Amino acid sequence: MTPGRPTPIDEEIMLDNTKYIESETDTHGTIVDCNDYFAEISGYTKDELIGAPHNIVRHPDMPKIVFKLLWDRIQSGHNITAVIKNMAKDGRYYWVFTHFEIIRDINTKEIKGYRAYRKMVSPHIKKVLDPLYKRLTEIEKEGGMEASEKALNEFLREGGDHITLDNLMEEIHRFY
Repeated sequence: MTPGRPTPIDEEIMLDNTKYIESETDTHGTIVDCNDYFAEISGYTKDELIGAPHNIVRHPDMPKIVFKLLWDRIQSGHNITAVIKNMAKDGRYYWVFTHFEIIRDINTKEIKGYRAYRKMVSPHIKKVLDPLYKRLTEIEKEGGMEASEKALNEFLREGGDHITLDNLMEEIHRFY
């Protein structure tokens, strides 16, 4: 565990299906704004969140490859949707269905940050992704991110031709 990071505990925080967790970051992933619901669910104050790296809520069960693919996608100028398991300040966890949008400078159209909207994830989605994410995390511990990416690609190929992480998340969103 990283110094200063909470120790994960096996207790889920249930989200309110009528509320969204919202945040904005700069291009490096530093939180520049967030809503009150993000602070409430994460257990951090807005003052603790703003100025912190967004990975302050990263759960150790989340495979790094998912974040690498997510960052590759949004840094290349494309929005993405993903299901993520986060960790609150007290070590409890919460699953979120997250839509990431790019914030562009009005004049230059250059990327100046990212906005994320998160909502509750259905139990079915968690049941499908939790074992996959845990498996990928274990593979990363043994063989690094390259091995994890290979395992993820194999999982996606099992789902049919031309399945990508984007497609998987779109399918999950469609049935959500």
